[in-house]
Amino acid sequence: MPLFLSQVAYNEEGWQALVSNPQNRLEAIRPVVDKLGGRIVNAYFAFGDYDFVLISEFPNNVTAAALAIAAAAGGAVKSIKTTPLMDATEGLEAIRKAASSGYRAPSGARPASA
Repeated sequence: MPLFLSQVAYNEEGWQALVSNPQNRLEAIRPVVDKLGGRIVNAYFAFGDYDFVLISEFPNNVTAAALAIAAAAGGAVKSIKTTPLMDATEGLEAIRKAASSGYRAPSGARPASA
């Protein structure tokens, strides 16, 4: 199954709820992920731009998006970002396909500076 990285930033209400009732968010979302046919690989609290990071497997992009939409609609999230992940083999396959795609930049385009 495809892997996804979900990064969540809580809003003020979300943090207030967690501080007043500390809880393991991984256990709170596990039933949701299971119901959607996914699997949690791992999750972490973090600091910086995002407060919670989830690595999960889902059957497809639509199902991964469903989790993101449900979380955003819950009211405790300031932002959520979900990124599909590719393993090294898939990345190399994509690079090879790009090399043989025949794509050419628009004429007059300058290459990026080093």
